[in-house]
Amino acid sequence: MKQAKTLTAAELRRVTDSIATRAHPARNRAMLMMTHLAGLRVGEVAQLTWTDVINAEGRVREEVRLNADQTKGRHPRTVYISPKLQKELQTYASSIKQREDTAAFFYTQKHPRRGFTPNTLAQHFLNMYRAAGIDGASSHSGRRTFATSLSSRGASIRVLMKILGHRNISTTIGYVDASDDMLRRAVELV
Repeated sequence: MKQAKTLTAAELRRVTDSIATRAHPARNRAMLMMTHLAGLRVGEVAQLTWTDVINAEGRVREEVRLNADQTKGRHPRTVYISPKLQKELQTYASSIKQREDTAAFFYTQKHPRRGFTPNTLAQHFLNMYRAAGIDGASSHSGRRTFATSLSSRGASIRVLMKILGHRNISTTIGYVDASDDMLRRAVELV
């Protein structure tokens, strides 16, 4: 099976520009950024509840703790939320009324309390990328882009493994693309 496309900064901008012109822009942008800025799987994004992301004071948490039921490998992990992602999520949270603690963080009109299923959200991501004219992108593109971006900035493969929630380093290696820019910088080290 072909791997999901890793997006360039310009392609990601095309997607966010496209999202801004469609229904539910704050929600869709926040979901997209959860994959691109925190490396979450689309199924993990779908499983988030209000209190997973928002603390008692109504602010976005610095860390989101995923329990075993929310992860692919059924291994709990902590997701670290950067200030940039906190701002994105706070913008979304401020655009909707506060939800019940156990309600899905990302609502749908059809199922506002339950939110998206992982499969429906994967299709939603595919449609967002297609609407922006990005070929080869899928719900896993954000996760791969996140890993590649961190690697290009010097994050070790062990750090990536932990952040992505992988149990095997060989799985993590498959997430990192070597961009032309990374190759140029590597040969300049000699």
